[in-house]
Amino acid sequence: MGFIKSFGGALGGTFADQWKDFYAPKPGVPATAGLFPAVPQGTNAGRGENTKSSENIITNGSKIVVPEGTALITIQNGQITGLIAEPGGFEFRSDDQNSQSMFAGDGMFSSTLKTSWERFKFGGQPGTQQLAFYVNLKEIPNNKFGTQSEIYWDDAYFGTQVGAVTRGTYTLKIVDPLLFVKNFVPATYLQPNSPVFDFADMDNDAGNQLFNEVVGTLSAAFSNYTNDPSKGNRISKIQGDQIGFAQAMAQAVEDAYHWKTERGLEIVKTAILSIEYDEDTKELMKDVKKADALSGARGNAFMQQAAARGMQAAGENGGGASMAFMGMGMNAANGMMGATQQQPTQSSYQPGFGQTQQPAAQTQNSNEQDPMTILSEKKKLLDAGLITQEDYDKLKNQLLGI
Repeated sequence: MGFIKSFGGALGGTFADQWKDFYAPKPGVPATAGLFPAVPQGTNAGRGENTKSSENIITNGSKIVVPEGTALITIQNGQITGLIAEPGGFEFRSDDQNSQSMFAGDGMFSSTLKTSWERFKFGGQPGTQQLAFYVNLKEIPNNKFGTQSEIYWDDAYFGTQVGAVTRGTYTLKIVDPLLFVKNFVPATYLQPNSPVFDFADMDNDAGNQLFNEVVGTLSAAFSNYTNDPSKGNRISKIQGDQIGFAQAMAQAVEDAYHWKTERGLEIVKTAILSIEYDEDTKELMKDVKKADALSGARGNAFMQQAAARGMQAAGENGGGASMAFMGMGMNAANGMMGATQQQPTQSSYQPGFGQTQQPAAQTQNSNEQDPMTILSEKKKLLDAGLITQEDYDKLKNQLLGI
């Protein structure tokens, strides 16, 4: 027993006008529904062969429409007897040798379903109880996740543990309707006159279980993302990468709970609505921002401007110590303090640009006569982040003879 395909593709045209007596999805099904019953639609002017159908019995000649984005599964006495996973119009025939129990179309989706079908198929007998259900194959939106307290994970970029409180939503997709019905949907949704299996229903214990499992794997999901070099190892990118983070989350729930291989479920996209890092992580992120600001061309321009301002102030104050920086590349600024910490000697003295040669003793006396100017200029470099506090303190102690 099985189905005869009457037409493929979307429902429309003459076929739609002729098929007034058929099974179709229950009206008013929400977008968050995963499974819902097929219900008879009645007759029009006596047309159709299913005018004497019995409740919970799919009789010969019954017509069933499978809309785009859905699959149809028939169940007899608790066993799966048929699967249609391609859109079109079909006629139920229990006595036709050309009828088929399975229609899955082409491509990878077809091969996956055929593998599952071989595991779960059941040969039913005509005339017994027959139920038909639609499975939603579209992305199922508005599945929520969130934490009430911080979650922690090891972050490759920071090289330490970070933490945050977060909440958001994800879209879910049923990629194998057979696994979904057989292994995950509770029996109460597979009975006559059963309710719609709605992931958003607060009374749906199976849907609530998915929420708890996602929350339980959020730490692993963040770790998967931030420790994957292809994602850039930056937590700041998570909120803008809905597909990349979804892949990390899908991998986390698959590793822990086998959503795809045992339940036929997969996370497709995510939307992080808020993420609040703990205080230690915030401080780390501030340091990263500073490091980013001082890197590359922008950092070089910043250092050049800071050095130029320092030399200008030194000239206005009559101090010549900062003129030693002229002609140096900005990349040599880190090594500059080691040279300034040494007292100038007659053998090491070289005249600077624009200066006439003077005796070493006179230069040394000139530097020693104006320690406050030198310290003032070095304080500006310290405030600009170009030298360390330790370097500044050493120079201060040296000039003041402490």
